[in-house]
Amino acid sequence: MTPQETAQVSSPYAQSPEQKKAAQQQPQASLTQKDEAFREFVRTGNMWRVVFYVCVPLALYQSLNQLFKIFDSMMASHIGASSVSAVAYLSQINLMLSSLGGGLAVGASIKISEAYGAGDFLLVKRRVSSLFALCGILGGGLLLLLIPTAPQFLRLARTPEEFIAEGTQYFILDLIGIVLNFFNSVYIAIERARGNSRRILYLNIGVILTKLGLTALFVYVLDSGINMIAAATILSQSLLLAAACWNLSRKGNAFSFSLRAISLKRRVIRPMLLLSFPVIIEKMAFSFGKVVINSMSTVYSALTVGALGISNNLGGIATNPQNGFQEGGSAIISQCLGAGETERALKAFRCILIVCLGIGAFFMTLTLLFLDSISGLFAGGNPAFQEMICSIYRMEALGAIPLGANAAVMALLYGFGKTKVTLLINFSRVFVFRIPVLWALQTFTTLGDVSLGIVMAVSNISTGLMALAIGWSTIRQIRAQQKTLNTSPV
Repeated sequence: MTPQETAQVSSPYAQSPEQKKAAQQQPQASLTQKDEAFREFVRTGNMWRVVFYVCVPLALYQSLNQLFKIFDSMMASHIGASSVSAVAYLSQINLMLSSLGGGLAVGASIKISEAYGAGDFLLVKRRVSSLFALCGILGGGLLLLLIPTAPQFLRLARTPEEFIAEGTQYFILDLIGIVLNFFNSVYIAIERARGNSRRILYLNIGVILTKLGLTALFVYVLDSGINMIAAATILSQSLLLAAACWNLSRKGNAFSFSLRAISLKRRVIRPMLLLSFPVIIEKMAFSFGKVVINSMSTVYSALTVGALGISNNLGGIATNPQNGFQEGGSAIISQCLGAGETERALKAFRCILIVCLGIGAFFMTLTLLFLDSISGLFAGGNPAFQEMICSIYRMEALGAIPLGANAAVMALLYGFGKTKVTLLINFSRVFVFRIPVLWALQTFTTLGDVSLGIVMAVSNISTGLMALAIGWSTIRQIRAQQKTLNTSPV
């Protein structure tokens, strides 16, 4: 441990009684041997090994989450085609709300990783503890605001009346699951920062198996409606939260929670909030844009919303493992930056870009080859619904490779703290490349529901090209800044 790092860890040896008292009042913030070894691995290990060690479990975790969404849709379709459409529509609204906690976790974890890489372990502990406190405030406020006004809020989101009648109670129950997920997203981000990707994977396997088992029980055995699907989510998220409380209760560790470490001081929370606000806006805007697209899709039929939701889930077979590499990559990049290793950060980006492009090509090919068989699992024996799913997805699948490039560039931008740029990319993805294109197709053509597939293809390909241009420009700026620093007189 360097002298700088040693100074960051609270010491029981004080030079005077006043200093000793001050040291005793500080929360303890040491690293476990495993955390110290991982930090050194990121700073000096083979970058391909680092990327695969951190990102592969996260990619599997994201893929399992997507698989769970697909099975959830299949179980909802057993209840009825209107139920799967209601769940698909309300899920986009719930994703918009969950962006509050998810955006906070992404932005804050970048600064936690940076402090970890720099060796400021006391700051790590303060940020971890303060982040959980912010989640509690955010989640409590959301429940108090939206539970009493759920029908009005759904109408404000332009939800069709038939979905409001069937899905209001589902929305309220799922809202509780969203707040639980606020805390779980933060916990996962913390474990990701310290390299515990396998723990994330194992815990989520348990959560997913619990969720699927309960949903199957409620739908197939007890013949329940969609409300019990939301209840299964609450129970499974509670299981993960219990594990989080256990794993973060270790006293003295830099990554544990402590009431004494909660701080609203500028140095602790301001950097986290500055990075988090653009991410929150970005994720909410993206999800809101999907809500708008769903609303516009109802001009074809209510079932079109369900077909689009299933197509998006199929697209997630490729994009979710890419997102796993994006999340893990941003943590690696921010740690390298915290340690002053800019070139290693750029090397990590190159590794992530190659992998994400490969994932996109592989899964695009696989899903298109077996599309008829896969779509039949969701159609509930309705040939027209199945053809609707296929016609949309054949176009949407073309975006798998460009979105791989987008995921890698996002990892780069998040890692370097450029969240305002990620806001621009995702805002453009929906409000420039998607909604206006759908409006034009609906206004000037008679293509029907295949317009949705065209829109997804245009949006995803355009976003990938835009991300590549921004990534190239960003790397040039970073290299120019490094050259200036290296040539500046000391």
